Amino acid sequence: MPATATPKTAERVRELPPRPEPPDDQPDRHDPQSRSNHRLEHYSNDRAGRPTVSLQNVSVVYDGTAVLGPLDWEVAPHERWVVLGPNGSGKTSLIKILSLYRFPTTGSVEVLGRRWGAVDVREHRRLIGLASSSLREQFRPSINALELVMTARYAALETWWHAYDDDDRAEASACLERVGAGQLADREFATLSGGEQQRVQLARTLMGRPELLLLDEPTAGLDLAGREQLVASLESLATDPFMPATVLVTHHTDEIPPSFTHGLLLRAGRPMACGPLDEVLTAASLSECFSHQLRLERRDGRWLSWAAT
Repeated sequence: MPATATPKTAERVRELPPRPEPPDDQPDRHDPQSRSNHRLEHYSNDRAGRPTVSLQNVSVVYDGTAVLGPLDWEVAPHERWVVLGPNGSGKTSLIKILSLYRFPTTGSVEVLGRRWGAVDVREHRRLIGLASSSLREQFRPSINALELVMTARYAALETWWHAYDDDDRAEASACLERVGAGQLADREFATLSGGEQQRVQLARTLMGRPELLLLDEPTAGLDLAGREQLVASLESLATDPFMPATVLVTHHTDEIPPSFTHGLLLRAGRPMACGPLDEVLTAASLSECFSHQLRLERRDGRWLSWAAT
């Protein structure tokens, strides 16, 4: 079936010298809430009524084998999507397309109102907050958490190639505080636990006023406490009206934050269910998706699944 659907930020952690008041049509870069408000206003004015993501007849083929698609899919501003599916269902390929790192074999891709092939992806990636295990492995082990978060302003992996100022450092600090990782600012990335690294990556997705958040299995490898802490952070972001559209990829229903709104189920690269989460996520659809008889229950806003006996 075609997969088509429509529709406190942290306080400053350090004092900076007084600055002139910004013009009425510009955000105050010293105030994270002001930047968030301006992001929402800019997004609405520039792309009012247009989807954040629009895929039409998109497919990915490797060595003659289709690993994704054909897929038609739309994500509206401020929707919270979860993409579920077993290994090999095309989830990673989908994230690579959305983050503008993998051009599709067929079809058209529009992200944030611009069509891939008619946009400078190096500039456009600055508007996309991305967290993934493959990205995590590319960071220099000795980079500290604050610098790692700042690199997102230019969609870079290092701070060496661009100039950053006190405003950038203040915003990066606010992003770390936003996800409860402010105390990690000066720690080297390699010295952090898996949960701490994932939290820093999540903070990085918030840097630079992103207009789309892509979270590729952010809880992978975490222990129970680390997973629950991260899910709580994701829920806090999901309920923030100034956060942009979000796409979360996972294998596990219990990692879906309660406030997520929509679901896409992939099986063997093809969409088998898509739409509002309460309609899409059922025991029958989940069992078919994972080729295993499963039970499903929603408890305290969370989705619990287990094998039927």
